[in-house]
Amino acid sequence: MTLRFGRIRRFQFNLPQRIAAGLLALFLAQGIWLTAHQTLSDRDYQYARCGRETWERPSVLAGYYTTCGNIHDGILGYRLAGLPLTLNLLAESGLDVFRKPEDRVIQTGGELSTWELRHQLTHVLLLMRLPFLLAGCMLGAGLWWVTRRLYGNLGGYTALALYCFSPAVLRACVAPSAEVLAALGVYGGVYTCIGVAHAMQGPRRKWRPRIVMLTAAFGLAAAAHIAALPVVALLGLVAMLWVAEGRRSQVLPVVLIAVLGALVFVFACYGFSPDAFSYVFRSSAGFIWVSLDPARRFFSTLGNAGITLAFGAAIVLYLGVRRSRYFGNTAPLFCALVLMVLIMTGVPGSPWLWALPFLLTFVGGVFADAYEGPRGRMALIAGGAVVLLQAVFCVLSLPGLL
Repeated sequence: MTLRFGRIRRFQFNLPQRIAAGLLALFLAQGIWLTAHQTLSDRDYQYARCGRETWERPSVLAGYYTTCGNIHDGILGYRLAGLPLTLNLLAESGLDVFRKPEDRVIQTGGELSTWELRHQLTHVLLLMRLPFLLAGCMLGAGLWWVTRRLYGNLGGYTALALYCFSPAVLRACVAPSAEVLAALGVYGGVYTCIGVAHAMQGPRRKWRPRIVMLTAAFGLAAAAHIAALPVVALLGLVAMLWVAEGRRSQVLPVVLIAVLGALVFVFACYGFSPDAFSYVFRSSAGFIWVSLDPARRFFSTLGNAGITLAFGAAIVLYLGVRRSRYFGNTAPLFCALVLMVLIMTGVPGSPWLWALPFLLTFVGGVFADAYEGPRGRMALIAGGAVVLLQAVFCVLSLPGLL
């Protein structure tokens, strides 16, 4: 009898996966290089102090979740920034048992702030940025998985290479913020919605694990920026209604279940504190408006020249070649255009960065169609030149190289 677990697809680490891993390793190396050339800023201290309090001593002041107040501009970013410091401090406390009294990191009855720890823990900067760098690697891995599955190896390589040499993504990963977390949640949420819609054509038992994944993606987006939850829910809803033929009446309940689960996750991130959780909805954290300024700034920045050129060429090919106009290319283009013009007016946020994975997915899909066209070799050379151009501009923008 065939074992149930025998049906699970085995993970393979063949040449395509190795190339993708190599690109992500280059991305991580650039992030570590940038971190090594940074110094602790006021923003770092704020995230470290507030983040550590969410783990170590929440509800210090009556009516507030931390001494920073009721955090409403993305609780997950603070928690992830503070978690490595809290874990490291616990480890140092345990090692203090084996140290001489005068060499201990934490003296008897003392509580060290991040400012005091900056000399004892020389790797505070890296510890604070590591969760965001790993989130950036996860977003790149998700981009690779989606584009390779939809467009093949060459389309996946193109999208991932442009992502790994994107200065905007690197800057978001080497500073404590919620943008890369929100981008991961929105991108994962939309494509998980598409996966759920496809699963709806089969038996119900295949729905459940995908709905759980959808809830996790929505929760990640909501905990990063509460404004990202309605955005990803609406985009995912449109995509599901597009795909789930014959099951459209069941799409809205599935999305609502995922949204409710996401709100429970955000509530848990606030330590199940009703007052701190409710403040998110009493603040202006969810205010969104539209503007073309973010798109204008992104495409006019010299460091994004390769991505700008690739997107322009992909738009021309999409409009001029019929075979490129299908759901796999249209869906990421639609999401990218919507997100690129959004701005957050209540709290700092960068929805244009959430658009970048969708934009690169679109580029990878259209370029993959060109690679398979009658002039595939010429298209492949042109695509490689664009990727090389973006890599050169990105590497030259790194500090300490010029």
